[in-house]
Amino acid sequence: MLAVLSPGQGSQKPGFLTPWLDLPGARDRLTAWSALAGVDLVHLGTEADADEIKDTARTQPLLIAAALLAAEQLPLDGVGLVAGHSVGELGAAAVAGVLTPADAITLAGVRGREMAAACALQPTGMSAVLGGDPDEVIATIEKHGLHPANRNGAGQVVAAGALDALAEFAAAPPARARVIALAVAGAFHTPYMAPAETALAAAAAGVSVTDPARTLLSNLDGTAVSGGAEMLSRLVRQVTAPVRWDLCMRTFKDLGVTAVLELPPAGTLAGLVKRELKGEGAPEIVTLNTPDDLSAARDLIARHGTAQH
Repeated sequence: MLAVLSPGQGSQKPGFLTPWLDLPGARDRLTAWSALAGVDLVHLGTEADADEIKDTARTQPLLIAAALLAAEQLPLDGVGLVAGHSVGELGAAAVAGVLTPADAITLAGVRGREMAAACALQPTGMSAVLGGDPDEVIATIEKHGLHPANRNGAGQVVAAGALDALAEFAAAPPARARVIALAVAGAFHTPYMAPAETALAAAAAGVSVTDPARTLLSNLDGTAVSGGAEMLSRLVRQVTAPVRWDLCMRTFKDLGVTAVLELPPAGTLAGLVKRELKGEGAPEIVTLNTPDDLSAARDLIARHGTAQH
């Protein structure tokens, strides 16, 4: 089984969309999506510097546009499973057929703007915790009044909450663990994002959905979601709920995923999969970053896609 992955915030790089604009119709598509997202996706993907595309309001629709622009070049009928990390779930939902690309882009624009606004309300942030005993790491995070916002597997947890609590946590980290402050605007996937969840729910109320055409995993618990309405509800809840990417990867293993294709900007999720699902039976991995990678991506789908089994 082939899994197609849609990455989340932090995976973007300056100029990463530039080579995609050489594809017929790509610039027109991005221009149309820019109107829906409320940001200039062509500029952000080609000319903007790292600081500009770090802005949550800009980053989130940019990532979904990149993933869907690349997905349009692929024979998706052969894809058996899709999953996304954080905002990447909007891309995954579109690839699965739950949302139209236009609705996914629109919701990403709302999500990004409203999460950026929520970040401005209180001084909050996030820190990666690498290593340590998983149970001890979670217990120490919660002891400091913080939230385990991302559980990414491969020995990586992200703590989120008030900046003063994060500083205290970093000063007394769990045994055998390193704490690294992340350059993010605030505490995503925690109750601090409640105003953004409310705003996204209002936007989602006007969106029509269909049931997924292929297996679609949820960050909430790593399970497959069979109903479009349920997935839309989970996409809204995900703004304040932890990202359980560790459970998504466990489901990859349980379902017998043999290959992973990460949509652009690719690399982050592929790295997590490579570290978590290693040894005998480890999936073959292709990262799709430029149109030059499309032939390898299509070959992977041909060899591992559901149409061949």
